[in-house]
Amino acid sequence: MRPKALMRVVGGEAKGRRIKGTIAPGARPTTERVRAAIFNILKPDSYQDQKALDLFAGSGSLGIEALSEGAAWADFVERDRKQCEIIRSNLENTGFSHQSKVYQADATRVLDSLDGPYQLILLDPPYVLQNIGEVLEKIDSVPGLVDSEGIVVVGHSRHLELLPSYGSLLLESHRRYGDNVVEFYANR
Repeated sequence: MRPKALMRVVGGEAKGRRIKGTIAPGARPTTERVRAAIFNILKPDSYQDQKALDLFAGSGSLGIEALSEGAAWADFVERDRKQCEIIRSNLENTGFSHQSKVYQADATRVLDSLDGPYQLILLDPPYVLQNIGEVLEKIDSVPGLVDSEGIVVVGHSRHLELLPSYGSLLLESHRRYGDNVVEFYANR
């Protein structure tokens, strides 16, 4: 299968570089507009020279954007083997393969084995996933996964409502872009 579309990195060191999109049925990559908005909202010093985690990574576009904008390291978690190959290819093409690791695994099952803490956790799961709240609860429950001042960014359909908090993760900002909602949770 071929990727659905080529996208571009929207900012930072790899700005303008093309990356492959998703190939998995039902997958939809985070749009360039939404990625640009996320990284315009985030304070660069909140993740630069730190570790990032891209859950439900798809094409890896969110984690690659974090690396391009100055994150020191990014881990990518994606269940689909072919998508993991796309992520590895995108990391190679953007020059970030030496600053990353790709895990082919279920996002919630692998959390206990990841080497945190992460300053920035990005997740934009498939819209059919209705248990995002459970994923956030799991992220909060894993000791040392989220840095003490870490940020968790969640993209989802506007038809799904999330709670204002999940343990120590507190909603700080809520943005809507068409059918996409992006919520920023701070670890407090």
